[in-house]
Amino acid sequence: MSYKVGLISLGCPKNQVDAETMLASLEAEGFEIVDYVDGCDAVIVNTCGFIDDAVKEAIENVLDMTELKNEGIVSKIIVTGCMAQRFGEEVLSEIPEVDAVLGIGCNGQIADIVRRVIEGENIYLFPPNTDLPLCGQRLLTSPGYWAYLKIAEGCSNRCTYCTIPYIRGDYRSREIENILEEARQLAESGVKELIVIAQDTTRYGLDLYGELKLPELLNRLSEIPGIEWIRLLYCYPDEITDELIDVIAKNHKVLHYIDLPLQHIDDDILAAMNRRGTSDEIRELIAKLRERIPDVVIRTTFILGFPGEGEDEFENLASFVNEIEFDRLGCFSYSPQEGTPAAAMENQVDEDTKLRRGEIIMQDQLEIVTLKNEQKIGNVYRVIVEDYDGYTDSYTGRTYMDAPEIDGVVMFTCPRDLNNGDFVFVEIIGVNEYDLIGKAL
Repeated sequence: MSYKVGLISLGCPKNQVDAETMLASLEAEGFEIVDYVDGCDAVIVNTCGFIDDAVKEAIENVLDMTELKNEGIVSKIIVTGCMAQRFGEEVLSEIPEVDAVLGIGCNGQIADIVRRVIEGENIYLFPPNTDLPLCGQRLLTSPGYWAYLKIAEGCSNRCTYCTIPYIRGDYRSREIENILEEARQLAESGVKELIVIAQDTTRYGLDLYGELKLPELLNRLSEIPGIEWIRLLYCYPDEITDELIDVIAKNHKVLHYIDLPLQHIDDDILAAMNRRGTSDEIRELIAKLRERIPDVVIRTTFILGFPGEGEDEFENLASFVNEIEFDRLGCFSYSPQEGTPAAAMENQVDEDTKLRRGEIIMQDQLEIVTLKNEQKIGNVYRVIVEDYDGYTDSYTGRTYMDAPEIDGVVMFTCPRDLNNGDFVFVEIIGVNEYDLIGKAL
């Protein structure tokens, strides 16, 4: 008998890759994988547990499944991922309808566990988090022309606000040949854009080879036929070496786009966060990137309301945002996470102040991006096609400046038919806040 399994994956791209490896394992063992939950023999909720909002979203999804179970629409509920790893006992005690709670170290056993749960077992299992497989076959949940490529697992940075090292363990790089083999398989399946990810992408190789290996990895990935774009996410500023900058600048497949989550700019706050580097060093790095790669797009993220962030510290951050004029920027409110050093710090900031500061930053950023986008009118960019709207007879796509799911898009018309994943040159003729409007050449 073929059992029907649905999976809900929440949170970051790293978690999405974990979900894809679990789906491939299940499919290989004869399970029927579906993209809905009605009538499923088992539903897996692959949770995120990084911040309070993510935990809340995870709980809401689990509770939604319990309602469907009580109505007889789904049979079994399995909870895994970061929230399960972090709050396993609470999930088990607070939501008795759940049939299995699994630590991330169970991912390699998922097919056997799902079968046992469907056949009547209740399972609560937490092997070491280092048992999480670093690689494996994947059933892609992204469009067939782009995919995430996870090059490492865990984190060793120990930022004072972050639970990831406790959930995922220390940083563990994959072997280069192993990554390249996966990338070749992705290319053969039709993937054109690789999005390189890890908790700290720039640290890649240090634990395994004793030196930073990201530049070498990027060059070797670029040699794979079929891969046209390579994009970097989650880069740590103090490990952006001259060698890495040279690769980004000179390798035509490595996009002039770098995701650089800075978290703050005030030196006292950076020190309290246990972030390496100073405000002066960050400014020097950004200046170097823009000098060596004139058309580089820099994306960053900031935490608002970290303990000790008074008006002066916030003003330092707000001034920095307006000074640097980032191409892409996001921010979120600090939320104390149980067991982290920051949760025990004095001078916690109230929620209203966090929200107010976030609104100020994002309003300033909207004005910056609108002006930058207006300056793109008349320029021509290579765009990867993502969607077609028959009602407006127009396409949606992305330039090198935009990562999928987090950045803006280009909405454009084209006199000929295009398929998702095609590349086309588009002239920019207008702006809609974060998005561009164009016409294909």
